[in-house]
Amino acid sequence: MNTQTGEADQPVLDQRYRVVQWATGKVGSKSLRALIDHPTLQLVGLHVHSEAKAGRDAGELCGMQPVGVTATRNIDDIVSLQPDCVMYMQEGYNIDDICRLLEAGINIVTTRGEFFYPKKMDPQLRERTESACRKGRSTLHATGSSPGFITEALPLVLTSVARRLDCLTIDEFAYIPESCSTEMIFDVMGYGRPAGGEFDPNLLAHMAQCFEQSLSMLADSLSLELDSVEASGETAVAARRIEIAAGAFLEKGTVAAQRITVAGMRNGKPLLRFRANWFCATEIEPGWKLGETGWHVTVEGDTPFDIRIEMPRLGGNVAEQMGGYTAHRAVNAVPYVCAAPPGIVTTAELPQVIARLA
Repeated sequence: MNTQTGEADQPVLDQRYRVVQWATGKVGSKSLRALIDHPTLQLVGLHVHSEAKAGRDAGELCGMQPVGVTATRNIDDIVSLQPDCVMYMQEGYNIDDICRLLEAGINIVTTRGEFFYPKKMDPQLRERTESACRKGRSTLHATGSSPGFITEALPLVLTSVARRLDCLTIDEFAYIPESCSTEMIFDVMGYGRPAGGEFDPNLLAHMAQCFEQSLSMLADSLSLELDSVEASGETAVAARRIEIAAGAFLEKGTVAAQRITVAGMRNGKPLLRFRANWFCATEIEPGWKLGETGWHVTVEGDTPFDIRIEMPRLGGNVAEQMGGYTAHRAVNAVPYVCAAPPGIVTTAELPQVIARLA
């Protein structure tokens, strides 16, 4: 850290950083593999929640050879390691654990959507987190693919050639059966339910909270004042009976696609807009224009762009591949976060994150 200005120093990319992985779900497992293979990040610890994983070798838990790092469920074990950084990637979050790590002087990189932008965080959560950072002189940074790369890093680059922005729209497309189980699709995400019901308020609230922070950070970074951030959800139904997995069907007229829009509004019009188009079928009513899994970014202004980013399949487990887009940006950010001043730092406050590839 630059102690004179409080700004982040450029990290020494060849420096070795001691890192702990926290949780081994879809994203956490990809992060764990990346840490094991990284040329300058050293995996020194692993925190898990399942009793079945405790005591096992980190390499074995992510499909690799043993690496001599044993998984633990005890936070005391993690703190005693005195790592430079923890990759916090559990489902949900425990603020007591987060503050314990930060107060111990341990930096955190997380993919949790609650920590992207201090000004839009829950006030009590922000105060506790910032207080812990002050006590431990530590740093927390939230990032990922979406929100993160697509809502912050890429728009900041695209607008670097602009002098006027009329509207920036990010359409995200995801074919849900590729990466979710049938139980998740029907029981949790609500596909296959009869049309006409209320849009899932919990899903809408979660998306609004995550993307409001990210879009607000982007607006403030560009010196663009938003009047409000609005969220809405809509559904489309299957045009016929459609098989989405072995023995699993969407019946005609049931929910087959969902679109969630989070829009930063200015003068009654969207200025920054994210739309999640998540679908289990393409034969839907109404006939939304859908794309391959990936993003379509449209920039309207004096330097317009129309950019399509697709994610070609590499073979193997698609869900695992998708997890890498989120996990790897977080891993690549570690040196920059370790060099940053104490507090909650955003994408705009860090230097450009450049991957250190093997």
